[in-house]
Amino acid sequence: MNLLTDVQSILLAITNSDDLVNLLKFPFMQRAMIGAVLMGILGGLLGSFVTLRQLSFFSHAVGHAALVGVALGVLLNTNPTWMLLPFTLVFGVIVLYLIDKTDLASDSVLSIVLSGALAIGVILTSLIKGYRGNLMAVLFGDILAIDTTDLILTLVVLVGSSIFLLSTLRSQILLTLNPDVAQVQGVPVQLYRYGFVVLLSLAVAVAIKAVGVLLVNAFLVIPASTAKLMSHHFSRFLILSVIVGSSSSIVGIMVSGVFNLASGPSIVLVQFLVFVIVFSWVKLGIKAT
Repeated sequence: MNLLTDVQSILLAITNSDDLVNLLKFPFMQRAMIGAVLMGILGGLLGSFVTLRQLSFFSHAVGHAALVGVALGVLLNTNPTWMLLPFTLVFGVIVLYLIDKTDLASDSVLSIVLSGALAIGVILTSLIKGYRGNLMAVLFGDILAIDTTDLILTLVVLVGSSIFLLSTLRSQILLTLNPDVAQVQGVPVQLYRYGFVVLLSLAVAVAIKAVGVLLVNAFLVIPASTAKLMSHHFSRFLILSVIVGSSSSIVGIMVSGVFNLASGPSIVLVQFLVFVIVFSWVKLGIKAT
């Protein structure tokens, strides 16, 4: 009986694999694959600085507070992405401004603002009547639903982020390691901090449609954290983060297609499994030495 079940599982997997190959012929699947690569690179690039600057909670707050933008988009009967972009941008800048202008710890400010934004988001969500498909799709992500506009927006944010970070890489590294020294060396610290927050907020907005509000922070943090385990040299760390982000996104879509699972959670699950494997390998390697 067990043998029969195993054979049936194998045949089902083969059938699903054939279906996946056929799916790759459709434009929506091709857009999803391109989007996965672009968002994976974007997540790996920005995530590297997010983890080193300890901004994980910041991106988490921006992602979850985006519920307000999603709800507004549904209520106004517009594409939620067009509401997410300005909302996350304004929210990120305001939060950083409040952190700079108050004596409270940054995590306290983030908790307060996040709680308020979530409360507003839940209230707005309760006002939505009838079909809530658009809301659910953005909350939990569906990379198969991205369109050409989403790809263009992602590409624009990726190109902008690459130009901003790579053209000022030495200053960005110095700012990451020691902001006070960077200030003394003439680095425009505030300009770079706010510029990075703008890019991070926009990246969260464009990635939400793929992985959802609830998982977007993992999309930024896990690949970079995995890369950090593999290398402490910044250049290699940055490259590995981009590779892990893009490759795990592609594998996640394939897993989603083969096993008929939700695309966003599948991508994050693959990233999580890669992190666990690398973590175990590093720990075993340390013990072996």
